Amino acid sequence: MTTARPVLVVNAGSSSLKYQVLDAASGETEASGIVDRIGGAGHLKHTTGGTTHQQDVSCADHAEALEAARSALREHGPDLGGIDLFAIGHRVVHGGPRFTEPVLVDDDVVAAIEELVPLAPLHNPANLEGIRSARSSFPDVPQVAVFDTAFHQTLPAAAHTYAVPAAWRDEHRVRRYGFHGTSHRHVSRRTAELLGRDPNECNVIVLHLGNGASACAVLGGQSVDTSMGLSPLEGLVMGTRSGDVDPALGAYLERVAGLDPTAYDTALNKESGLKGLAGASDMREVEARREAGDADAALAVDVMVHRLRKYVGGYAVTLGRVDAIAFTGGIGEKSPLVRGLVLDGLGILGVELDRRANEEGEPERAVTTASSRIPAWVVPTNEELEIARACLAVLEGQRSR
Repeated sequence: MTTARPVLVVNAGSSSLKYQVLDAASGETEASGIVDRIGGAGHLKHTTGGTTHQQDVSCADHAEALEAARSALREHGPDLGGIDLFAIGHRVVHGGPRFTEPVLVDDDVVAAIEELVPLAPLHNPANLEGIRSARSSFPDVPQVAVFDTAFHQTLPAAAHTYAVPAAWRDEHRVRRYGFHGTSHRHVSRRTAELLGRDPNECNVIVLHLGNGASACAVLGGQSVDTSMGLSPLEGLVMGTRSGDVDPALGAYLERVAGLDPTAYDTALNKESGLKGLAGASDMREVEARREAGDADAALAVDVMVHRLRKYVGGYAVTLGRVDAIAFTGGIGEKSPLVRGLVLDGLGILGVELDRRANEEGEPERAVTTASSRIPAWVVPTNEELEIARACLAVLEGQRSR
């Protein structure tokens, strides 16, 4: 009989704290929730046993948000006080060049994550708050940091190196890091399983499409190219992020519009993408407006799909052989329109869309015909399970030494 390995997974965002309690051994989720709008009048949503409980909360910081989550767990279950927690797993967005695998958290790791804040000023500070709060609340429970960038540390030099001055690369750690690595790892491995293939012998193009979006070329279980770069801004068209633009754009706008670097950075991260094109960042609203004849919404979808096709084509060349294309993330899993438009444009690769399967079916399913040269699948991501399993691997590895 498999021994239970209960893990609390913490994903601390800039103004939210997501959490999940699950068994790393069986994969079974016992509870999940989110505390949002930290720093003001917030809201807590907690789900366990198929029942969702909601309440208004006011949390000044992540420590108070974690206590609110613990309170919800005590009230609705499972009470962490009655569980022998195996570990607490933390999502950390940027691990820089140092962290290539999940690691056991200690003071040195915390200091190293803090040193990487300039590379991820919107994300790593919040991740650190989550780690510090959990270490204070659970001082005797092992804590493991799982980095979004770690999966992409296998990128070859040709893929991760920018053609910029050596001083930038050497002194300021400028390179492609990539993100969504936990999701790309999980989805590529699961896709191989669905194909009945060994992940180490399977080549998959993963499209993680949500408010943040990235593509990844996975060769035999290893990331060899990905669309996000030094930051999560590069690559695909996203909810509020532009993705790829001409590097000269910033200097041009400074000359003609007096736009300073901070305003430029804010505009590309928060006012661009679908929002910049259609005035809305939610793909559901964009699709509804497109259906109603809105020209801006139609253009937004066209631009997004064009970029996606371009990356899939490029990654097909990079991989040499593509065994599957996997769609994941909120848009990837729930938008038949986006999947259909992308796949309809890949006829040169021998892709044949199954329109009925694309429109309806199980959450995890093939959306191409049996004769399609490259199958395409919808594969729901499960970053929390991947983080819990990383905790298991790290701690059992420690014990075996």
